Amino acid sequence: MIGEPFIPDVITVHLGAPSSDAENVTITFPEYIKNVASSEIFPTWPEAALRANIYAQISFALNRVYTEYYRNQGYDFDITNSTAFDQAFVKNRNYYEEVSTIVDEIFNNYVRRWEHVEPLFTQYCNGTTVTCDGLSQWGSYALAADGAIAYDILTAYYGEDLDIVTDAPIDFNIPSYPGTDIRFGDIGNEIREKQIQLNRISRNYPAIPKILPISGLYGIETEDAVKAFQRIFSLDETGVIDKSTWYRIGYIYTAVKRLSELDSEGIRIEELSQQFPGNFELGDTSNAARTVQYYLAVIAQFYETVPFIEATGVFDEETENALIAFQKAFGLTPNGVVNLATWQALNNAYSGIVSETPQLEGGVMLFPGESLKLGSQGEAVRQIQEYLAYISLSFPSIPTVAVTGVFGNQTLAAVKAYEELFGLEVDGFIGPATWDSIVRTYSDLRLGFEKQPEQYPGYVLEMQEEDTT
Repeated sequence: MIGEPFIPDVITVHLGAPSSDAENVTITFPEYIKNVASSEIFPTWPEAALRANIYAQISFALNRVYTEYYRNQGYDFDITNSTAFDQAFVKNRNYYEEVSTIVDEIFNNYVRRWEHVEPLFTQYCNGTTVTCDGLSQWGSYALAADGAIAYDILTAYYGEDLDIVTDAPIDFNIPSYPGTDIRFGDIGNEIREKQIQLNRISRNYPAIPKILPISGLYGIETEDAVKAFQRIFSLDETGVIDKSTWYRIGYIYTAVKRLSELDSEGIRIEELSQQFPGNFELGDTSNAARTVQYYLAVIAQFYETVPFIEATGVFDEETENALIAFQKAFGLTPNGVVNLATWQALNNAYSGIVSETPQLEGGVMLFPGESLKLGSQGEAVRQIQEYLAYISLSFPSIPTVAVTGVFGNQTLAAVKAYEELFGLEVDGFIGPATWDSIVRTYSDLRLGFEKQPEQYPGYVLEMQEEDTT
């Protein structure tokens, strides 16, 4: 559950209330949304109203899938067709053409809050016989008739801090339980996920001890926390995460964070930022490699045995040598491979430095440890806006950005333009790799090292007519 949301290839619908002895139907996600939309709204409504309602229906269903709301309770389906719990669905019904066309266009888009990762639980009701805190279906019709667009309708009911995620990836809808029990000595991202969840649950249930650091390694602290959780929630106190414990942790985590409520606490981007991307080594080229290089470059300024390297995005021999030096300094196997243990040690070492020394000599701010995106606010956003504004003076293809401390659409456009110009992944997120590149470009320009002879200046040179006067 603690990962980037995706569009499931299929969704399993229970044709009745959750505990009823009813049939399960598995269909593709777009077919499910077409069915729901054709069952919930009228095809004659203005297009903006249709789109707003379909966005809400998509996000509602994705929230159920993402949080494994029913699977965490021991059921073998993703959602029901009971309108007392979920949204309407009629087996084998026909779809309206107007609805089908819109769903084909936007089925892989969903709604979330600016600083949250999970699809918003977009509660809605008809607004006449039933009212609720979410979207009013007939109210959306009235707003659209008055000329409101879909986004305006959504923000009218769910608040201004909405982001519509577009072109979300499509993946297999496989239950999250890894298939085997997890126990002391195991290591992996799935362990890190449960460590994060248990730490959050412990705020509501203080008898569960904190797990520090969050490392992905199933050590004695994790075992103690699992045992305490099992004891509190009447499970066998084994210290092993079996299937029942796995899903019970997920269920309680969803409950304490209110992820399946309109006023969700939300999962924030920093809860994903240290996810291990998988082993990588000499020859790898990726944003992950650039991130490791950035961390090593910063760490090198505080540990003499670690040589300084440039963050190029190419895992070359210099990177391998610096990594081996780091592994030796931190008691890891010096093999030059970024495995989970090395990845976590790099994150921990960097986080420790940032907490004590947020700026390097010259006043350049280090990556704050949390990725920045649309909706982020604070000093780190203000600083990166200042850097981008200065860079745009030398690179006209990067739009000017106001220094406000709020990551809005203007900043998003500038970030994407920068990423495209400098060969980074164009996603509008400022993680370690993008932060490092922006800061280095800013520093070079500020110190007067703009461009060397014959180097691409960052904009197209055009021939000007000679002045003959």
